[in-house]
Amino acid sequence: QVQLVESGGGLVRAGGSLRLSCAASGSIFSVNTMGWYRQAPGKQRELVATSPIGAIIGGSTNYADSAKGRFTISVDNAKNAVYLQMNGLKPEDTAVYYCAAGRFGAMDYWGKGTLVTVSS
Repeated sequence: QVQLVESGGGLVRAGGSLRLSCAASGSIFSVNTMGWYRQAPGKQRELVATSPIGAIIGGSTNYADSAKGRFTISVDNAKNAVYLQMNGLKPEDTAVYYCAAGRFGAMDYWGKGTLVTVSS
């Protein structure tokens, strides 16, 4: 099992920035991908960004079109942590952001989420 705990959400004005953090613990060796997903009110959960972790070779980061150029995912393998730097936030970025972990994009583990609210 892998446990994921998110932090860093909050209220920010449009154009502002936030940095989300996710700390992983447990059987980290069983996963090779971590990422961020979000779910806005009344909408389905959607991909934001994913990244390979650990010693995986040949992997690359993956971003939703809505995140490209504004959000950056990064991983600290020594800390078993993944981050999401969000710049140029828009009201439509308002959502609960979930950290996820799995293998080759199939996410098996999920955090409880952190709320990001962007005011206009």
